Amino acid sequence: MAKDMTPEIYARRESEARSYCRSFPVTFTKAQGSVMTDSTGREYLDFLAGCSSLNYGHNDPDMKAALIEHISNDGISHGLDMHTDAKAAFLEAFEEIVLRPRNMDHKVMMVGPTGTNAVEAAMKLARKVTGRTNIVAFTNGFHGMTVGALAATGNSGKRGGAGLPLAGVTHLPYEGAFGPDVDTLAQIEMMLDNPSSGLDAPAAFLVEPVQGEGGLNAASADWLRGIAKLAKKHGALLIADDIQAGLGRTGTFFSFEEMGFQPDMIPLAKSLSGMGLPFAALLLKPELDVWKPAEHNGTFRGNTHAFVTARVALEKFWKDDTFQKDLATKAQLIEEELTRIAEMVPGARLKGRGLMRGVDVGSGELAGAICAKAFELGLIIETSGADDEVVKVLAPLTTTHAQFRQGFAMLREATEACLTKNTKIAAE
Repeated sequence: MAKDMTPEIYARRESEARSYCRSFPVTFTKAQGSVMTDSTGREYLDFLAGCSSLNYGHNDPDMKAALIEHISNDGISHGLDMHTDAKAAFLEAFEEIVLRPRNMDHKVMMVGPTGTNAVEAAMKLARKVTGRTNIVAFTNGFHGMTVGALAATGNSGKRGGAGLPLAGVTHLPYEGAFGPDVDTLAQIEMMLDNPSSGLDAPAAFLVEPVQGEGGLNAASADWLRGIAKLAKKHGALLIADDIQAGLGRTGTFFSFEEMGFQPDMIPLAKSLSGMGLPFAALLLKPELDVWKPAEHNGTFRGNTHAFVTARVALEKFWKDDTFQKDLATKAQLIEEELTRIAEMVPGARLKGRGLMRGVDVGSGELAGAICAKAFELGLIIETSGADDEVVKVLAPLTTTHAQFRQGFAMLREATEACLTKNTKIAAE
């Protein structure tokens, strides 16, 4: 097979900020389902899925056909926030398929095209509604790279790129931050109840039910309900950032379903378009919708092409419970396969929930080596966590059982190779 010749134009002209291409240094030319193909014709199984932006796989044929038809008929491609047939069709489908069956009355706010835009809108609105400035976020959280959302993000490397002090956010311990025997909910309650704790009354609690970039830390239903109760008790709003964990990633449409609470606001993005097109939105309870016209706006709020594909995704995958039942069987398969891998690495443990899972191998160096070796074998997979110590599986939800088994076979082989290499180095 021919060798992939990555054009020098990237090194010559693209910013040093580029990152994923450094882990996967080939030129990709096509993709379908859970398979990506490079310029030499080599195929790779995709266990990254655009960092959960491609939950329904690459180039779903029904979404693709609908988008081609829309474009061929000179459908609106950009409409600011004007009324369009594509927007109306999406909103009607979202109301019928997502909101009503879950007894949710949230309104849908179109924001800029990425998740950080939805988080920024939520933080601004919480401050506007409550008249407070402080936002409570949590250790290991990741909420975006624009300055407001970055202030709520814990990662020091990403925070370091801001170039100015990041203010307006208090970071409190996520569940399990100090180990399984420390009740962080009780600690947070104590700080809120103590007028001398130094914690300013919060406008909102901003929390990921499952922390994606933070290492696949999955909060329990009890802990999340506790945060919801504390928010209500102290006059704060609850913002559940479901950008990476939502849209089926944990096995249900929202990652907090059946947990006994409803967030006041829910930022969504990534797989919201269904096809990897930029699209983000903020769900908010009607009584919170106190914006004045254009008080929060953006040229690309609401991607009309994404409205088309997002509607198809809802109608195809979420109109009944068939897809969700299939996710449950795949989640079980993933847990079984990851358990086998965890048993290979001394001290390793499973992380995450549903189809948002991984193995903490205890070392960023080892996790990185495993992912690099897996790529050599034909598997695209990445790390997460404070020290990149978690080998993280974010395969498309439409990945077949056979493809999952094929991918995990490669991951086992990569893990074994890295462990063998480490053993040899230690012996020398």
